[in-house]
Amino acid sequence: MNKPRVALVVAILCISIFPILVKLKLTPGVISAFYRMLIASIVILPYVLITKQYQIKSKAAWALSALCGLVFGLDVAVWNIAIQESTATQASLLTNLSPVWVGIGAFLFLKDKPKRNFWLGTLVALFGMVLLVGFQIFMDFDFDRAFCFGVLSGMLYAVYMLVSKRVLRTLNVPTFMTISLVSASISLGVISWSIGEPFSGFSTSGWLVLCVQGMVCQLLAWLLISYATKHMRATRVSVSLLGQGILASIFAWCFLDEAISFQMVVGGLILLLGIRITFFEKPLV
Repeated sequence: MNKPRVALVVAILCISIFPILVKLKLTPGVISAFYRMLIASIVILPYVLITKQYQIKSKAAWALSALCGLVFGLDVAVWNIAIQESTATQASLLTNLSPVWVGIGAFLFLKDKPKRNFWLGTLVALFGMVLLVGFQIFMDFDFDRAFCFGVLSGMLYAVYMLVSKRVLRTLNVPTFMTISLVSASISLGVISWSIGEPFSGFSTSGWLVLCVQGMVCQLLAWLLISYATKHMRATRVSVSLLGQGILASIFAWCFLDEAISFQMVVGGLILLLGIRITFFEKPLV
């Protein structure tokens, strides 16, 4: 189990820079999500075909993989909009409610039901997240489109995690990633075209950010997350991804000059404690 955990840690590091890149607003939200998926698709598709790792065992597995791509593409698109129309902190907090939705979905639809340690760890981690972002964020919440999209992003991500867990039982990771990325690219391309978002005309910095999102935040990160999901509980992976909030705060401090307070440090430590609780096999209460 060490390899999946290491993969998950590296993946969290890769996706933690994403809110910082989106907040730069160098490209519109939906088209940013489209190029994130397209660039990753262009890289992984020839590799999988040349190495003959593309293996489809059933039409149902193919359809569910394509559904995962559609759902994940929509998740990234609405999260991008939520970040750009509010704050990276608010959007990340609302999206990071996804472990709750994953836990509920797993309880209703999966045989591997969440253990008591999951619920305890999730509550502790969410409390740590609240401390990390600050209580004032809740006082400033505006229940507008950005708020709704932030919540919707968390729900879509939960659906993705639960469905992908089922698909990865029958498919290898490269095949699953290829199908889902191509599906996401096509879906987001159609949506971008229909709402009139530009496909070109970006600055050099804008294209560079899109390449980093596609190669690092999407391809590398989600290959590792899919590998971890295949070998670990979906609930455990979803809670662990809350750790990106800590790294995102550190990156914001380094690159956006956002201050880190003592409360944020305490909140980060509590969040990590909550994640650790979910990894205990024996019930703590």
